[in-house]
Amino acid sequence: MTAAHTEAAGLVAHVVRHDRDVDVALTVGPAECVALIGPNGAGKSTVVDAVAGLLALDAGEVRSAGRLLADPGRSVPAHRRRVGLVAQRPDLFPHRSVLANVAFGPRAAGRSGREARLTARQALAAVGVADLADRAPGTLSGGQAQRVAIARALAADPAVVLLDEPTSALDVGARQEVRAALRSAVAGRPSLLVTHDPVEVMALADRVVVLEDGRVVEEGRPTDVLARPRSAFAATFSGLVVLHGTATSDGLVLDHPTTTDGTATGAAPDGGGSLASGTHGVPPGRAVSAAHHPTAALVTRADQDGTGLLRTVTGLEPRDGLVRVRAGELTADLTLAAVAALGLTPGLRVRVRVPPAELTVWER
Repeated sequence: MTAAHTEAAGLVAHVVRHDRDVDVALTVGPAECVALIGPNGAGKSTVVDAVAGLLALDAGEVRSAGRLLADPGRSVPAHRRRVGLVAQRPDLFPHRSVLANVAFGPRAAGRSGREARLTARQALAAVGVADLADRAPGTLSGGQAQRVAIARALAADPAVVLLDEPTSALDVGARQEVRAALRSAVAGRPSLLVTHDPVEVMALADRVVVLEDGRVVEEGRPTDVLARPRSAFAATFSGLVVLHGTATSDGLVLDHPTTTDGTATGAAPDGGGSLASGTHGVPPGRAVSAAHHPTAALVTRADQDGTGLLRTVTGLEPRDGLVRVRAGELTADLTLAAVAALGLTPGLRVRVRVPPAELTVWER
């Protein structure tokens, strides 16, 4: 990374922890929100804790706006890093009012009581909870308490904002309001968002970094990573099915079946045919990847006329009001009525295809 790039970046972190087998380097622009996603144990919490000052480095460094916060020989204390952390739980001081909770940061930084209270009221207004200033934390709903926690982070005027699964403990109704507050928190600041929610990524992030086994395996704009995932986790995260095969003049033929996590099964293809018609502009014979949503897949019985890849139904699973039909490495989400009409049962031979408009294909 060049010196100029380091100066321009809001946050530059290279986090190395040998005991956790984590070696992650990432950069966050001065007004950029980067979503950090990956399976449990991938290293997300290690990166967040290192940036926050809660975990020492074995190698690498952490810089904020060019200021060195940590390397293997030194570490600026967490309270002097100007890092605002919004975690899963608000953890408000129960014996202080909402206003006093939010004013705590600026007061601890040396501001007068009057200045701290003014800053706190501005932060509460920014996230839409100014009317809660005199309330006790114990009287707040989960969504209200989390918005107060966001205001508390803003009031401390952080140079970097860390959002560690900030809506995971909330019900669906509260998440939308909290996301609006989070947009205020990340505006104009380098921000790192850890989340398992694709909606949150699309709503807040400018870029996505995917971790697996303590390493960066993919990164890019949310629309690119979620629509054309190249890693197994990104495919699972986006809810898409990603398959690998070869473009033909008639469509896409899978060379080797893969499991739902994108790994090869080693088995021979179960049957001929194409997943979809058309080549999507890819010359025949090229190795390609293809992504589609499970609801886009069309299933017909093999004993009826139709097109698509010939497979055997291996499982039927209820899923979010639909039935997930697994046929080898292929996956389709159908309504219960459609499953009943087709008479689908494990062991039945079927054909699976995807309309060309529903399939995104790219060369590998």
